[in-house]
Amino acid sequence: MGLDGAVRPAISSPMSSLASVPRPRDQIQGARPPSVERLLGHQVAASLIETFGRTAVRDAVREDLAAIRARAEGVPDEPAILAAVEGRLSALSRASLRPVFNLTGTVLHTNLGRALLPPEAAEAVSAVMTGAANLEFDLATGERGERDDHVEALICRLTGAEAAIVVNNNAAAVFLVLNALAMRKEVVVSRGELVEIGGSFRVPDVMARAGCRLREVGTTNRTHLHDFDEALGPRTGLVMRVHPSNYEIRGFTAQAREDELGALCRARGVPLAVDLGSGSLVDLAAHGLPPEPTVRAALAHADLVTFSGDKLLGAVQCGIVAGRADLLRKIRKSPLKRALRVDKMTYAALEATLRLYLNPERLAERLPTLRLLTRKAEAIDAQARRLAPEVARRLAGRAEVAVAACSSQIGSGALPVETLQSACLVLTQAAGDGARRGGAWPKRMAAALRALPVPVIGRIADGAVHLDLRTLEDEPGLLASLDGLGA
Repeated sequence: MGLDGAVRPAISSPMSSLASVPRPRDQIQGARPPSVERLLGHQVAASLIETFGRTAVRDAVREDLAAIRARAEGVPDEPAILAAVEGRLSALSRASLRPVFNLTGTVLHTNLGRALLPPEAAEAVSAVMTGAANLEFDLATGERGERDDHVEALICRLTGAEAAIVVNNNAAAVFLVLNALAMRKEVVVSRGELVEIGGSFRVPDVMARAGCRLREVGTTNRTHLHDFDEALGPRTGLVMRVHPSNYEIRGFTAQAREDELGALCRARGVPLAVDLGSGSLVDLAAHGLPPEPTVRAALAHADLVTFSGDKLLGAVQCGIVAGRADLLRKIRKSPLKRALRVDKMTYAALEATLRLYLNPERLAERLPTLRLLTRKAEAIDAQARRLAPEVARRLAGRAEVAVAACSSQIGSGALPVETLQSACLVLTQAAGDGARRGGAWPKRMAAALRALPVPVIGRIADGAVHLDLRTLEDEPGLLASLDGLGA
């Protein structure tokens, strides 16, 4: 296969009879398309029907014949039509959501699914997904239960919160807090924290949708405690601190200390909510990583904290609100809570992941996110040098393979300006590659890697394709997928 074409999986097709059917390039001019029934009676159609079912084959035949009539450019012969039908049905039956190798250098890559679940979480999901479970049923009393009960005690134990709820993501958690506690009231926020994150999620827009009125204080780079003090009044419903997410302001900056802001809010009777975003439950500095605020530290001064389940926490996609019990009771009564709730599989995965935190001595070993973030650069470099000749053999004639140092990033808004030392395989155009040399080659190479049975996703930089190995744990799987380049 050339780099400008798709790679087909090296598997046998149930439609093996099509391999021997001639597929002439010339179309039959002036002919009328065969009938649906004639095509369905063809010997090749029998194998298609056996695999995909008569209804699906019939519908695909009708669609292909309609396209032929619309083109009015001649009619392919019957085997060619059925070959096109097979392609149509194969595409429909192929899963859209597929595993990939994330070699981009971003550990928590939003577009590639963020955190990898630990085996314990996958097993917990499997145990409840195909049968009934006590999602909202109290086994002790035989009465209706509360679905948050499956994780609330664990969240409180790990964060110091009095109560907690779970919704479908952190954006939903922020929206729910705003709507339940500050609808038709003012929410005081530092101007430097009015961020926009991926997917055009803008804090001012979310506040407006939640029915709140934004009250900006301070300036982009400097906000002081007295700015908050002057803004608080009878119309204030909430003070909010927002994690800066994907950027950082440096230089002549200032912000109110959280302990002082928390004390001010308590004195004025206004709740302080912190949108922490990344949701770290442990001190990353203790694991040799750049420090990131923890949920427990935030709750030392805030009344509520919102955070994600699939970022630094390392679990499944969800949003968590933790904090004061009286505020959580009010939030729980909101009609939006039902609209934003999660299913039994989310609770199963989250509970299993949270239980890993009860054994902090083994957490870096058992939690994939922390394990990948704490990999030593020396180990990754050794892996790259071990893999380089194997990858070079599979890319012979297409690409040269070299090992280089590089920098990984955590991703998903966590520590946006911090990087982690890593190593990568650098793919450049081979001298014997017949394709014209130039800037288009890296894109063709990247496209070929994406078309593999298990797609390999790297990044393009400096006229080459870079495969950062920080997140690679399945070396045999990567090499087996690269074997598809010769298919």
